[in-house]
Amino acid sequence: MSNELEPKLDPSQPVVYQIRVKGHLDSLWTDWFEHLTITLEEDGDTLLTGPVVDQAALHGLLKKVRDLGLPLVSVGPVEAGPPTMLGTGQVDPSSIK
Repeated sequence: MSNELEPKLDPSQPVVYQIRVKGHLDSLWTDWFEHLTITLEEDGDTLLTGPVVDQAALHGLLKKVRDLGLPLVSVGPVEAGPPTMLGTGQVDPSSIK
């Protein structure tokens, strides 16, 4: 029996997650959320996006969000796409062939 909902992931690679919280985080929190890109959305939400090595690390990030008292809107893996330039969300021109 196959489970089509289960993504085919390489367990040796970190999964990129996106955590959406209500409210804007100040750039001073960048160090606290190391390895994550902080994106302030126009709707007032903040996106925390980056690689998460395992479920324990994901729970650690969610604990930080809880400790800040920010309402959690959503959490989920990001589908793999073309490589982007760090922190810009724009496609890395060197990856285009």
